[in-house]
Amino acid sequence: MAEHHDEDTRTLHSMGYAQELSRRMGGFSNFAISFSIICILAGGITSFPLAMATGSGFEATIGWIVGGLFALLVASCLGQIASAYPTAGALYHWSSILGGRGWGWATAWINLLGLIFVVASVDVGVWLLFRDLVLAGVFHIDVTAWTVLATDPLPAGMTADQVDANNTHAYYVQVVAVSLIVLAQALVNHFGIKLTTLLTDFSGYLILVVAVVLTAMFLIWGATWDFSRLTTFVNNTGEPGGGYVPEARTALIAFLVGLLYPLYTITGFDASAHTSEETADARRAVPRGMIHSVFWSLVFGFVMAVSFVLASPDLAATAKDGANAWFNLFNNLPAPTFLKDIIAIAIVVANFICALAGLTSTSRMVYAFARDGGLPGSSMWKQVSPKWRTPVPAIWLAAVLSVAATLYSPAFAALAAGCALFLYISYAMPIAAGLLAEGKTWTTFGPFRLGVFSKPMGVLVLLGTLVLMYAGIQPPFDILINYAIGLVVLLVLLWFGLERRRFAGPPIGAAIAKRQAEIAAAEASLGGAG
Repeated sequence: MAEHHDEDTRTLHSMGYAQELSRRMGGFSNFAISFSIICILAGGITSFPLAMATGSGFEATIGWIVGGLFALLVASCLGQIASAYPTAGALYHWSSILGGRGWGWATAWINLLGLIFVVASVDVGVWLLFRDLVLAGVFHIDVTAWTVLATDPLPAGMTADQVDANNTHAYYVQVVAVSLIVLAQALVNHFGIKLTTLLTDFSGYLILVVAVVLTAMFLIWGATWDFSRLTTFVNNTGEPGGGYVPEARTALIAFLVGLLYPLYTITGFDASAHTSEETADARRAVPRGMIHSVFWSLVFGFVMAVSFVLASPDLAATAKDGANAWFNLFNNLPAPTFLKDIIAIAIVVANFICALAGLTSTSRMVYAFARDGGLPGSSMWKQVSPKWRTPVPAIWLAAVLSVAATLYSPAFAALAAGCALFLYISYAMPIAAGLLAEGKTWTTFGPFRLGVFSKPMGVLVLLGTLVLMYAGIQPPFDILINYAIGLVVLLVLLWFGLERRRFAGPPIGAAIAKRQAEIAAAEASLGGAG
């Protein structure tokens, strides 16, 4: 371990950075933080209605495999770059080195927006799961006043004004609930990577156990064993899907939109890279962490999705349930009540830790970008607590931004699609830069290499990302067009108006040598390399 620690520190110094964060994570912990963010008990459950509302059982199973294999392709390409450049900045740093500081700067902002959407969407999911599975399901509390009700048709016995008042109240309750959830996650992150690692390690085991038990429950107490429904595509867009996808679309569009089910779930695995500076033997552990987290999520998530589809008494009725599709399946499952209650609570806990790990990843991105002067107020956001060895200001900034993201997009579907869209675009950006730089300006590689498969795999990632960009702005996710246009316009104006002259980017060449005195001073102020 000491040998790896020294090698990791030397590698970091060679890129112009001090070892300010505490390097306490081993290989399993690095895997676990990405596995916890992916969390098949999060998107695999909360986005299940999207699969049913697009291509039914086929989308939930075959679509899951297609999306999962694409995620594995992306993780492998990113793993090769992470092995060469193991820093907390990850995607931003890689894009800057391989594609230039402007490309890196844009990658940083897109990745940061995607990470904020991860925390925001999962924490909205935590609230919805806690409300419907625990408060309503376990404790049998009437949560109508905390639930957004449909306006067409109006609920029985309620006027339009009453529904509007109820929905406004539900919105404010959600804002308060999500704020309290994020506050708790920020506090855990504040008090050191050791505490965060303990929870994410626990979450890694919890997700596997709960996924196996949940799958068994659906198969034992609900399975129809009609395997034909796993490979039968039914276009449920529009009314057949309960309006979850509001307009009827062609089968091809339905399938592409439905791919957001696996791609929203299997995302955030760049957390392994963002915690590179806190991981021992990072050049080997980080690529392994990313690839293994995606692979096992693909496998266990597929089996779990199969159990959901087989356990549906009527797939058409399940699709018609819209956003309530999974909840109705679970609540009507004739399994022992005590077992369902335990699983319900465990699912909420796993989702809470999922977003907690997402906040860890986001804060490291903020810290690394601020370290190079990329954010307004960078001098504050790059600070590291001498006591906790965590980027405390960055943690709290990430927490505030995550809550803010839910204010404009209270709809879970839009937040989930935004997470997948912006993160996968940010994943593709360093891969695209690597395609052009490999063998030219990029000649320093780590122990993990793709070899002759590197460029063909990179091309496939770029093509798949273009497809995802198209699917990610289809209704009901079209609110993301506003985000995307606003972000592009803002980035162009900022870069050409100010940042192109001001922002130096990560240190390269002679700048690295000049930083060595600063590196020594920074590590001395924190008690030496951690």
